[in-house]
Amino acid sequence: MPSRRARRETTGQPIPSMREAARADTEINSCSPVGLPATARMLFAVVDANGRLVRGLGATSATRLAAGMYQVSFDQDVAGAAYVGTVGPATANGLVPQGVITVAPRSGIANAVFVETHGTSGHADRPFHLAVLA
Repeated sequence: MPSRRARRETTGQPIPSMREAARADTEINSCSPVGLPATARMLFAVVDANGRLVRGLGATSATRLAAGMYQVSFDQDVAGAAYVGTVGPATANGLVPQGVITVAPRSGIANAVFVETHGTSGHADRPFHLAVLA
């Protein structure tokens, strides 16, 4: 039976059909760790537009450096990791203005990631989600 969480109503999103929710529930345990080393760790951070770390795993702090520029620090070296970022709400409600995000290793700080967010006219403060596979 599909989970209740999958059918929960969300702001700005269509409610999934029962069939879609049931299919997604059957895929929960289908992921395999092929190709990942035994020491691989998934880290993440959710940061608000002001640079405040809202929640995370392995994330120790976040800092707004300038308009649309942030530093997110972690509890381990992430210089050789893979990064994925997306502009997204820092809380459970609503959507945020459109934006673009770029992520890179932080120059000179092995346990941090540099994040830039942009609006239509250049750097703009946006909340974001950052995933790091280290």
